[in-house]
Amino acid sequence: MVQATLRSAEGILMTNLPPLSDKTITQLFTQARTHNGWLPIDVPDALLRQAVEIARWGPTSANCSPLRIVFVRSPEAKAQLAPAMAPGNLDKTLAAPATAILGYDLDFYDKLPRLYPAADARSWFAGNDALIAETAFRNATLQAAYFLIALRALGLDVGPMSGFDKEKVEAAFFAGTRVKANFLMNIGFGDPDKLYPRSPRLAFDEIAKII
Repeated sequence: MVQATLRSAEGILMTNLPPLSDKTITQLFTQARTHNGWLPIDVPDALLRQAVEIARWGPTSANCSPLRIVFVRSPEAKAQLAPAMAPGNLDKTLAAPATAILGYDLDFYDKLPRLYPAADARSWFAGNDALIAETAFRNATLQAAYFLIALRALGLDVGPMSGFDKEKVEAAFFAGTRVKANFLMNIGFGDPDKLYPRSPRLAFDEIAKII
C-alpha cells in the first residue's frame, strides 16, 4: 500500500532507496504504542548504544547535535530520579529496565568548529542566549524523536513522558553543566496487558494542507 502510493507520482519513484515495507512502518509508527508497563526482561547496554549510534546521523541545523542523554538503570540512579517523578509516572519508571533523560546542551555551539567546519558557526551563537536556547531545544527535540524511532527499529518499546520536576532532574544528573532536561523516556519490552486503549489521531485535513 505505502509503496504503491509512493510510486504513483507519474509512475516514478524519485529516490535511490526503496520505500520501507509496510511491516516496518507498522513497527515504527502505525501499531507502535506508548508503553506504561514492562516485562521483566533486561535491555542490554549494547542496544542502547546502538540506538544512539543510529540516531546521531539524523540531521540538525548546522550539525549542531545538542542532544545529551543519561540512561538511568542502576538502583542508585533510580533512587536519585524517583523524587523528581510525578506520582503517576513513578511506578512505571521504577519498573522500566532503563529510563533515558533527554536533555539539550546550551554549550552545544562550542563543538561547532569540529561539527560544522564549513563556516565559523560558533560565532553565530556566541553571546546570543535567545538563539542558543531556541536552537538547542528545537534540535535536541528533533534528535530525541530520531532516538525514539531508532529504539523501535531495534525491537524495543518506549514510553516518552513529561510529568517530572525539571529542576530536581537537572540538579541530580546535569549538575555543573549547561544541559537542561527536556523529557524522559522509559525503555524496555512493553507489557501488552498494561496498554491503555489507543487514542484517536487527527485526520490529514486537521493537520495539514497542500497549497
